[in-house]
Amino acid sequence: MRYFRALMALILDIVHNRKLLWQMTRRDFRQRYLGSYLGILWAFIQPTITVLIFWFVFQVGFKAQPVDDVPFILWLVCGMFPWFFLSESISSATGSVTESSYLVKKIVFRVEILPIVKIMSALVVHIFFIAVLFAMFAYYGYSVSIYNLQIIYYGFAMICLTLGISWLTSSLTVFMRDVGQFVAMILQFGFWFTPIFWSLKMIPEEFHLLLKLNPAYYLIEGYRQSFIYHEWFWQHQYQTIYFWILTAITAFIGAWCFKKLRPHFADVL
Repeated sequence: MRYFRALMALILDIVHNRKLLWQMTRRDFRQRYLGSYLGILWAFIQPTITVLIFWFVFQVGFKAQPVDDVPFILWLVCGMFPWFFLSESISSATGSVTESSYLVKKIVFRVEILPIVKIMSALVVHIFFIAVLFAMFAYYGYSVSIYNLQIIYYGFAMICLTLGISWLTSSLTVFMRDVGQFVAMILQFGFWFTPIFWSLKMIPEEFHLLLKLNPAYYLIEGYRQSFIYHEWFWQHQYQTIYFWILTAITAFIGAWCFKKLRPHFADVL
C-alpha cells in the first residue's frame, strides 16, 4: 500500500510538472539530431524508409497475399508502427539516467521523469506514424471508423507498459551497464516473437497461449482490431485483464526498484 501511494504521488507530481516535462521532451527531441543537416526529420525519415523497403519487398517483389482480405502492407504496418514506439521508447529510456548524470546530482530534481521524457519523445514520432497509418488506409479505399478511436486507448496502454519497464531498466543500467545490451537483445528477440510479420494462425494452436503471454501481442493485435478487424478491446476481456495486471505489476516493480536505487545514483555516476 505504501508503494501504491508513492506511485500515485509520483503520477500527480508529473501532472503538476507537465510544463517542465514538455520542455525537456522538446529539448531531448532537438538534441538527438543536433548537428545533422536534416535535423529532427531523421526521426521520421528512418522509419519511413524501413516501411517503404518492406512495402517494396513484400508487396512488389514477393507479391505477398492479403491477410484476412486486407492488403499485406496494411496488415504489416499495423504491427510495425506500435513496435517502433515500443522499441524506441524502451531502448532510449533505458539509458536516460546515465545520459543525464548532471541532473541526477541535483537534489531537487525528480529523476523519475527522465525515462518519461524519452517515452514522450518517441510518442511524438508515433503520432506522426498514426497519421501515416490513416493515410495508407485511405489510399487503399478504407474509410475512417469509430473503432479507430481505440488507438487512444492502446497508445495509453503502451505508455503505461513502457514506463514500468523503463523505470526498471534505467535504474539497473546505472549499476550494470550490460543491461542496455541485454535490453537490445530482448527487443530483437521480441520483434520476431511478436506476430508482426506473421499471423497467429500460422502457428500450431498449442503454442497460442505462450505467444499471447507477450504483452506486445495485445498491443499489436489491438491496432489491427482498431483498423482491420473492427473489434472493441472489451471483446477480448481475458487478454485485456491479463495485460493490465502484468502492466500494473511491472509498474510497481519498476517504481519500487527506481525508488530503492535512486539515493545511490549520484555516488555511481
